[in-house]
Amino acid sequence: MKFPMVLRPAIRSLAPLAILAALAAPAACAQISGPPSAQQPIMAAAHPNSIQPETTLAISASGEVRVEPDTAFVSLGVRSESATAEGAMAANRESMADVFAALRSAGLEDRDIQTSNFSLQPMYDYIDREDGRGNERVLRGYGVSNEVSAKISDLDDVGATLDAVVTAGGNTFNGIRFALEDDTAARDEARRMAMETALARADLYASAAGYRVARIVTMSERESRQGPQPMMEMAQARSMAMAVDTPIAGGEVGYTAQVNILFELAQ
Repeated sequence: MKFPMVLRPAIRSLAPLAILAALAAPAACAQISGPPSAQQPIMAAAHPNSIQPETTLAISASGEVRVEPDTAFVSLGVRSESATAEGAMAANRESMADVFAALRSAGLEDRDIQTSNFSLQPMYDYIDREDGRGNERVLRGYGVSNEVSAKISDLDDVGATLDAVVTAGGNTFNGIRFALEDDTAARDEARRMAMETALARADLYASAAGYRVARIVTMSERESRQGPQPMMEMAQARSMAMAVDTPIAGGEVGYTAQVNILFELAQ
């Protein structure tokens, strides 16, 4: 029997669908017949230390301790100039030998004196050109600078030591830094103060929000030292080097510690 011509296209379009259905049937049966556990979605296990961002509190707190210093670090030296490099070196060498002798006479040991800077540089003058076309650089000579950092353990001797250095030929002075010989206790006290402040502040914020502090998640530290650093020119010190020692005040030095703590909060 022959089908009407109008039905043939419809029957032909159903053939591919039947083939696809037959191929998909085993796969569907395999999925249905699998173990029950395979049918459940795989869930990632939660880490026991995982927290939600909304349950954390970041606190930064600092503590500062101010104490009287017991040590001074003085930066001083000699600058010499001459028409030649050899002449500048020779003049500086002679003056620095006298400066070292003055420091040792003041009670400083060799381990308390350290060279911090040494340089030899040409010096130029700039004069107008005769043709009016800018400046001309002319060598004037050479300059030698030799600086040392001296550690003075008795602050009562600082003024007398500076006077002795000036008398010996010292003519450059870059300042004084005061400190503690052993600053461990001061730094530790600043750390304790910073930690106590951070804990108290965390409790305050947590209580006000209806939470409690559960634990510390992360903690970091930053510390610094602060203190006065009196400055004076050596020429001024030279004019003051008379019957009395140059007055030097140590004041106080401050040691600051800062902690940054991330707390976990709980209800």
